Amino acid sequence: MRYQLNHNIMNSKNKIRKAINHQTTDGIPVDFGATTVTGMHCRIVEELRKHYGLQEKPVKIIDPFQMLGEIDEELQEIIGIDTIGVSGPKDMFNNNASEFHEQITPWGQRVMIARPINLTTDKEGDVYIYAEGDTNYPPSAIMPAQCYFINAIERQQPIIEEQLNPSDNLEEYGLLSDKDLAWIKQEVEQAASTGKAVVAGFGGTALGDVAFIPGMGLKNPHGIRSVSEWYISTMMRQEYIHTVFDRQITIAIENYKRIWDTVGDKVDVVFTCGTDFGCQDSQFCSIDTFNELWLPHYKRMNDWIHTHTTWKIFKHSCGAIVPILPGIIEAGFDIINPVQINAKDMDPTFLKKEFGSELTFWGGGVDTQKILPYASPKAVYDHVLRQCEILGQDGGFVFNSIHNIQANVPVENVIAMIEALSSINN
Repeated sequence: MRYQLNHNIMNSKNKIRKAINHQTTDGIPVDFGATTVTGMHCRIVEELRKHYGLQEKPVKIIDPFQMLGEIDEELQEIIGIDTIGVSGPKDMFNNNASEFHEQITPWGQRVMIARPINLTTDKEGDVYIYAEGDTNYPPSAIMPAQCYFINAIERQQPIIEEQLNPSDNLEEYGLLSDKDLAWIKQEVEQAASTGKAVVAGFGGTALGDVAFIPGMGLKNPHGIRSVSEWYISTMMRQEYIHTVFDRQITIAIENYKRIWDTVGDKVDVVFTCGTDFGCQDSQFCSIDTFNELWLPHYKRMNDWIHTHTTWKIFKHSCGAIVPILPGIIEAGFDIINPVQINAKDMDPTFLKKEFGSELTFWGGGVDTQKILPYASPKAVYDHVLRQCEILGQDGGFVFNSIHNIQANVPVENVIAMIEALSSINN
């Protein structure tokens, strides 16, 4: 039996806008799939399509690095999603984001993935990924045997201190071309026509996001490309890091000018940076290091966006980030994700009381460490209701899981999550 679609998309944009302006909404606004940190693994997307009786077809991979599947219009309506995402013209491996071909994953699933990517395994069961699909250079990433996503391969060249040049860590950052802007215009206008809130990840403002440090889209990266070496550099080479960040922001602001002139307020939210500052029990850096190294660059970027556009600014950081949150607010971010309520001191009641008037919590709707993968469907259902009751008071909340829903989560639990949302919103 096919599931009957009944979500009223005409209210979606308004729900999101009211939520991020800390106004009470009619129900709980929902995001799945609008960003690379609020999605679902392609296996989960396929299982949900089967459950709801939707047409069988290969799932399109919208982020090959994490093997996130497209949540298309039919599934958006079933889940009750109020957002739609827009990204740039290239993926993490510098492949054209509009050209796909069918491949079979190592676990046997039919998918549509960027044309240069070949998911054929070697004799060890591994899949290697190459920047721009160019096998004349060493691979930039690997999907190890029995793994459901891709890991970067660090290609760190020997570091000679006196030869380090910040420009080498900026090779992948540049000004948008007219062709790029035409792509963005087309994608934004198409997304805006759905009536959903448009969430855009234009790229270019990684500021140390370790997913981008190895340069997986570069054939022969230079500079500091080891994640561990990068973290060392945040203490030992701060002048170098400042220069990289300053130039990234300069390029980004010029690109934001061009994008605003092209699409204006058709975009509601911009996902600017995914640098993580928290681990399970602590932070990756001290408050002093955050204030010295990141805060001024974030503030410069966010001040420009707030002064010249209507966009709200989305920041992702996993982990125990309570000590960092005042700096996130001072930097001018409007939205924090994924709200990792299972990390130290990240109690949702405390977060809502202390920071809920200044930050929108985009996430925190379901615990993806202990509840979603391991609890019963009933426990998931009840947990989602509790989280929505706590975080949804007085607006300032958009439902999403704590980061992407992974491949090995029981689909019954994902369905329980959806049914809990439906009980609130319908």
